[in-house]
Amino acid sequence: MARQATNKNLQKAKKSKSDEIDTQLCDIERELQHYTSCFSDKVIYCNCDDPKESNFFRFFKDNFKELGLRKLIASCYKEKNCDLFNPHPNERAYYCIYEGNEVPTQTVYFKGDGDFRSEESIELLQQADVVVTNPPFSLFREFVSQLTRYKKEFLIIGNINAITYKEIFDLIQNNKAWLGANLGRGISGFIVPDHYEQYGTEVNINEKGQKIISTNGCLWLTNLELAQRHYDIDLTKQYSGNEESYPKYDNCDGINVNKTQDIPKDYSGLMGVPITFLHKYNPRQFEIVRFRKGDDGKDLCINGKCPYFRILVRNRYL
Repeated sequence: MARQATNKNLQKAKKSKSDEIDTQLCDIERELQHYTSCFSDKVIYCNCDDPKESNFFRFFKDNFKELGLRKLIASCYKEKNCDLFNPHPNERAYYCIYEGNEVPTQTVYFKGDGDFRSEESIELLQQADVVVTNPPFSLFREFVSQLTRYKKEFLIIGNINAITYKEIFDLIQNNKAWLGANLGRGISGFIVPDHYEQYGTEVNINEKGQKIISTNGCLWLTNLELAQRHYDIDLTKQYSGNEESYPKYDNCDGINVNKTQDIPKDYSGLMGVPITFLHKYNPRQFEIVRFRKGDDGKDLCINGKCPYFRILVRNRYL
């Protein structure tokens, strides 16, 4: 219950664009090690990141030469209204440009508030090759839509429920985006403001005195090449002789599979798998047929009851 409450509180906090929910450096390093070859001679834009605070900016600046970057840009949003979430309304939104150790970091102030949807921010976006950041969760759909509209490569953090958004699911189904290397507890926690409400053991204080909340409800979403997405899932379970473990849906000619590890190796029909299946999904091994709905257009159900959201898939090898 504490973790569930923490997830809800994180989601609530991320609805305020001025409320900095920062990604830990350890989580950035753990994920980005899988994409080092994707950044060579690229312009990286972290468009939801205060350069003074952002660990994304810190990571790319510290590894600028090793990654072979051409340019690094980071920009931040500054809300003009004064309230609990923004006690410094006179702070101006700005961006920084870093082009290597030989060139000093350039700081430029926005005329506006630095919102990623603003014309000023979009001008920077158009210069970039890859966007890497932790965007506001409540604006996740709009953020991804902007990235696809401008045909940008990206690696971003979101709530795991983003998989259920039609716009995001369509990208995954059409092999235009996929989950990153780490999911759930593979993302150890976020740095939150001091006023963030605590929930039992889900909140810790790090060695710098920063408040860290832990959540198993987040993912990385990307369209950067990732080797592990081409690995087959090792299927060990049998459908034949264990039919009772795989109930059929009332409104679809398919079986329900509660865990990815329980996908049978000998079933060629439709299977409803949990959304976390996408973390192991190999598009060569499985076809994604559709999300959540049966043949009647209603939620998949078993004996009149609906399991949590399922993705209908089919084994391409059978």
